[in-house]
Amino acid sequence: MKLCRLSLIVLSQCAILCAVFAFCGSEVQAQGQDRAPVYFPADIQYGAQIFASQCTACHGENGDLIPGVNFRAGQFKRVISDNDLRLTITTGVPGTAMQPFTFGASELTGIVAYLRNMSTFDTRNLMLGNKTRGQTLFEGVGKCATCHAVNGKGPRVAPDLGDIGTIRTADLLHRTLLDPAGAMLPVSRYVHAVTRDGKTINGRRLNEDTYTVQLIDEQEHMLSLTKADLRDYSVVKTTSMPSYKDKFSAQELADLEAYLLSLKGVK
Repeated sequence: MKLCRLSLIVLSQCAILCAVFAFCGSEVQAQGQDRAPVYFPADIQYGAQIFASQCTACHGENGDLIPGVNFRAGQFKRVISDNDLRLTITTGVPGTAMQPFTFGASELTGIVAYLRNMSTFDTRNLMLGNKTRGQTLFEGVGKCATCHAVNGKGPRVAPDLGDIGTIRTADLLHRTLLDPAGAMLPVSRYVHAVTRDGKTINGRRLNEDTYTVQLIDEQEHMLSLTKADLRDYSVVKTTSMPSYKDKFSAQELADLEAYLLSLKGVK
């Protein structure tokens, strides 16, 4: 009987220890999820520009003008996770001078990336893009406007970029300009179809389900195809968009990215 009681006591203690270890493990895991696994240089740079124009008046260039707050040293009053940062930025802090900001998703990604890396990011090497020069490149030598529309003005062969600054982060835009095929999202890929009578159709996919696909072809005609009527149908893994890696200088790329990030839809 005593042996049984001792065994029960040992088992109970083991259960308690397991629960403690499980709790500690979950705490460590939760802390590990407080921040993004990686912050990309393009997002950090974009965030630095936003901070310089929107935040330095109150927080100072080093983020240490508010008592109890020192961004460069990683000191925050009520922030632990990246989500806490986003919430504080978008809702403000009642009873203080911190008012809510109406930043979009890409802007929030940038400002959070910069605040998390402020201690190591050298703003002296910050290359500021000029959106006016970027628009000139977009419409001129970049030939972007030959395929892309902006807020409905222009061709429909490629996606309209009127709100690209709200739906794409600075990093994704940067990678797309350097490696269009590698950075292309699956939803943006084009399709190739051949009808039973041998007609070839290439176009930008708008919508697709199990039985049909809707697209805009190379002549900008909207088509709805029934897959059962097709001899061949495939998603194209390449793109006609050129890489600007060797075409534009670093400054020109920064200018073009500044213009694209400024496109936030029609207000």
